[in-house]
Amino acid sequence: AIPVRAFFFSTSVDLKSLVELNKHNFIPPSSRMTNYVVLKFGNLKPEPNGVGATLSGSDCGYMVVFQYGSIVLFNVRDHEVDGYLKIVERHASGLLPEMRKDEYEVREKPTLSTWMQAGLDRIMLQYLNIDGIRTIGSVLGQSIALDYYVRQVDGMVAEFTDINRAMEKTGTFTMERKKLFQLVGKANSNLADVILKLGLFERSDIAWKDAKYAQIWEYLRDEFELTQRFASLDFKLKFVEHNIRFLQEILQNRKSDFLEWLIIILIGAEILISVYDIAHKSL
Repeated sequence: AIPVRAFFFSTSVDLKSLVELNKHNFIPPSSRMTNYVVLKFGNLKPEPNGVGATLSGSDCGYMVVFQYGSIVLFNVRDHEVDGYLKIVERHASGLLPEMRKDEYEVREKPTLSTWMQAGLDRIMLQYLNIDGIRTIGSVLGQSIALDYYVRQVDGMVAEFTDINRAMEKTGTFTMERKKLFQLVGKANSNLADVILKLGLFERSDIAWKDAKYAQIWEYLRDEFELTQRFASLDFKLKFVEHNIRFLQEILQNRKSDFLEWLIIILIGAEILISVYDIAHKSL
């Protein structure tokens, strides 16, 4: 069994500086995708029958690092994980207060009758090569990042739910305009990050070229329910957007009411001053 661990601990990674300091571990890309890099650590041990190299049972590990902050480790032991994460941490920005993580498993079985066989929380392949690592890593990296953004939006939904309940009891709300604008920015940035940074709807280049990896890519997307989870996220963001628009209208009405009263007061003051001047001149 080859353990696979996915982490999401920052919102951005400088891939250029990461590769610059780890040139001897860098595996050149095989496609035009530029939002991730693959680093290799250790050496593969040849199979006894001389067919090739196998990742399972070897000391070799791979790390797939994505520009949007996800890291996927293949065949890395538990006690080595922190060391691998620290390699990336110095090139990361927007570190999160709490790191998200998930685990998966890949099994190699050369005698498998079909190229791929699915299982519960695992996938069995005839062999796992670099293209397989890239394909599996891309889906797991998106999944763990999407989990973070879903939780972010869940927090906003909970916040608006509390506001609505308070309005139900009191008939008003006390949110400041600045706070509302911050929520607008947070909602918009979350949606932009999911669509643009994660590339959730962009098909893997490797999956385009080879049907075997397209099979892995499509299976894992279904397994991790990426499409359904994004649909749920989009629905929640629409709820947030509806509430923001409603509260903005209330704040705008408040401002209009304030300006109307201010104009009334100024007109009243002008009338009083005019009456005073007329009375003063008649004396």
